[in-house]
Amino acid sequence: MASIYTAALMEHNAHPDYKYEMDEPTCTLDGVNPSCGDELTLALRLDGNLIKEAAFTGHGCAVSQAAADMMADLVTGETVDEARRLTALYLGMIKGKPLTDAQREDLDEAAELESIARMPARVKCAELAWRTLEALLDQQIAQT
Repeated sequence: MASIYTAALMEHNAHPDYKYEMDEPTCTLDGVNPSCGDELTLALRLDGNLIKEAAFTGHGCAVSQAAADMMADLVTGETVDEARRLTALYLGMIKGKPLTDAQREDLDEAAELESIARMPARVKCAELAWRTLEALLDQQIAQT
């Protein structure tokens, strides 16, 4: 079995670019993985339908922290609709749905977490930031 601790995962965990307290975000949402205690606060700065900036704070295992950093990198500069598409693609992958080459390319480094689907105890870690993003976008749509 391939190790989940890829170079990309280790780099995003050790040196996250998107782990910081955002000044004046448009919206925030807390996410918690009750099975292990991982916690994060996701912050977005929206400009209409565009995610201008994404950042997170919190603590957790290497998988949850790296997945959050990869997610923030992937959705920054994307539309809300594209972020939703990428989220659905990623969450399907983490649940074991195979990716096409094009989908793997769309997910960029996040596709390297694909092997986590075979490790049920780590799935919730890999999903935390993405599920929080999904809920935050749902919340924003409901308010408009």
